[in-house]
Amino acid sequence: MRQVKIATWNINSVRMRRLIVERLLNEAAPDVLFLQETKCQDGQFPVADFRKLGYDHVALNGGRGGYHGVAIVSRLPLADVQVREFCEKVGDPRHISAVIGEGNSAFRVHNFYVPAGGDEPDATINPKFDHKLRFLDEMKDFLPTAGGGLPDVVVGDLNVAPHEHDVWSHKALMKIVSHTPIECEKLEAVRSSVGYVDIARRFVPLEEKLYSWWSYRAKDWRAADKGRRLDHIWAHPNMAARVSDFRILKDARDWDRPSDHAPVVVSIEV
Repeated sequence: MRQVKIATWNINSVRMRRLIVERLLNEAAPDVLFLQETKCQDGQFPVADFRKLGYDHVALNGGRGGYHGVAIVSRLPLADVQVREFCEKVGDPRHISAVIGEGNSAFRVHNFYVPAGGDEPDATINPKFDHKLRFLDEMKDFLPTAGGGLPDVVVGDLNVAPHEHDVWSHKALMKIVSHTPIECEKLEAVRSSVGYVDIARRFVPLEEKLYSWWSYRAKDWRAADKGRRLDHIWAHPNMAARVSDFRILKDARDWDRPSDHAPVVVSIEV
């Protein structure tokens, strides 16, 4: 048995925040880092900088316009890299997956950046919210067929805080996009479609507050602590029993030119 450490982080522009990505790679030393909202086309991604740190294997889905974007940066080989477009939106880069490991230890990881959904939680008047709900529905249909017989892990900025204590105030945020009942129900339907285990809540009880995102608007985000848990790691039941550690690296929210998201890190025995 050996441990594979994986991390997921919405970096909110990998070129603007390359130095703190390098800091994470140096200090947390994940074997594989999954990034969302890279905001650059594939040719603009700082591949050479990460390879200097020993991360030789990079898989990219940056699309054509430099919007959104997901990536995998790895010390371990990546096999059978796949991308999928959702909601018939061509060039909308929100998914990438790859197989890590070999033989009986191999598993596929899906990296998602779910649409944020805009400000108005009404699909009849807000096309962005309609897109988000349709995206979640497609995820529910896609994931049960996507593993190819391998145990799956799902990571990413799923842009929904599904449980009462995944937000600073359940009552205040029930009508705010990311915590509305319909979003929470649809995200839980995605998770239950394969029976994935929500790793964060395996380690931290549902009764405890837990966040991975804090708004830039707060003058003192740490004092206000009005967070949401938007960043997730799920594991197939066959994998979940092998997860030996879980952390949200909250201090990264204080790093130089930070993302508004904190990295989420787990260790898996393979």
